[in-house]
Amino acid sequence: MEVEVKLRLENAEAHRMVTTSLAPFHIITHHQENLFFDGVAEELSSRHVVLQIRFYNDNARCVVSLKAKVVLVNNVSRVKEDEGDLDPKVGRDCVAEPGKLDLVVESRVLRRMKEEFGVVDEKGYVGLGGFKNVRSVYEWKDLKLEVDETGFGFGTLYEIECESSSPEKAKQLLEEFLKENGIAYSQTRSDGFRQDLRLSSVSFRMNLYFNCCFQSPELICCPRVRVPSATCAFEVN
Repeated sequence: MEVEVKLRLENAEAHRMVTTSLAPFHIITHHQENLFFDGVAEELSSRHVVLQIRFYNDNARCVVSLKAKVVLVNNVSRVKEDEGDLDPKVGRDCVAEPGKLDLVVESRVLRRMKEEFGVVDEKGYVGLGGFKNVRSVYEWKDLKLEVDETGFGFGTLYEIECESSSPEKAKQLLEEFLKENGIAYSQTRSDGFRQDLRLSSVSFRMNLYFNCCFQSPELICCPRVRVPSATCAFEVN
């Protein structure tokens, strides 16, 4: 079970203040590309499961992950996650032709798709779209902090998060840091992100439910319309 504390930064200035204050503790910055997939028959989304392929710094690294049963309460996210590395070239081929995911026998995560969720044969997968973000990583007070900047056509979203076995203590430290430095932040909520989308001029259907996609508030801009009744989906006009 992955447990993370997540706080939404209000604007670009708040993001700048965070990265400036944490500069002495900077470890690395990742340019990430995140793509999501479902089974053609909604084998994953109907069970509140998300399959994700993430590329780091173009094709320097590729990770495939399965995320399930996400719960976000009081800025603490809990999610069951299984992940493993994938050859970046294989990952790119699967993005171009999702059916090839069924052929990647060396990936434990993708084998689970077939064995546990029944996603089979070359027509078993469909791409859902994705997003890009810049993630700056810091080591601060025994915490590994990740500061995200995610761009969309209507604007940019910012967030700070950290994984911790003591989430309440980590949340307290983060909030004290933000308040002491006069940095504007708010509670991370899926409905808050929904309001941002409604205010935009972009028109598209969000087709992955929030609980499974809420690894961070950068949700999926997805053209698919098939939405299981168990999901929380909406259309922006």
